[in-house]
Amino acid sequence: MRDLAHTPMTDGTPIRWFSWRRAQRHRPSLQFLVSTGRHHGAESLEEARLLLVLDFAAGLVDVLSQPLRLRFNTTTGRRGHIPDFLAVTRTGIWLIDVRPRPLIAPEDLEAFTATAEVALACGWHYTVVAGWRDHVAAAVDAFSSQRRPLSDPLGLQPVLMTAAREGGTFGELVDATPFPPLARAQLLHLLRHRRLGTDLSRPFGDRSAVINPAGRRRPSWTCRRGRHWCWTAGNGR
Repeated sequence: MRDLAHTPMTDGTPIRWFSWRRAQRHRPSLQFLVSTGRHHGAESLEEARLLLVLDFAAGLVDVLSQPLRLRFNTTTGRRGHIPDFLAVTRTGIWLIDVRPRPLIAPEDLEAFTATAEVALACGWHYTVVAGWRDHVAAAVDAFSSQRRPLSDPLGLQPVLMTAAREGGTFGELVDATPFPPLARAQLLHLLRHRRLGTDLSRPFGDRSAVINPAGRRRPSWTCRRGRHWCWTAGNGR
């Protein structure tokens, strides 16, 4: 395990490949991530959602699906486990399993514990993603619809950035432009790329406040009066 910490894991390939067949219960897919510029495999809708969240909020550098196979002993015999993702972020390396809370069985807890020990030995972080608040997942899905590069031939982005300095809701900023339907896509793009901020502790919609930090340096995530705001610094980081 000490050697594993010095192995360039993201240069490898998934231990287990993704398959598609009729009548299967899970839904594998390939998810494109702006952070890496590549498609990454996911074995379920829950895993695909996690990839979108990592791409949006985790300072993602690279990610590998199905990165390694673990072998460990239990009181009932020898077992194996393949974690779902290895994510390299600007704040460290994360080994991640995805399992909806109702589906976690006792044998899964054994596998998660063994995986946590491996991550600890390597100096990595480990987490099990067991679910999301519905309104947060919906907001990330909305932002991700505009995650790819977006041209702005009508110059709507500077108008939206300027208007957001005065404060206002998503709907108010959109309606204040000459082309509201197009401005809606541009505003989602600005939120997705953290050039503007919004309150993700509440359901996202036209009444959500949109904030322009106007070049002030703040952490990427900060808490203000009990609200969790998504901020961006003036230099775009």
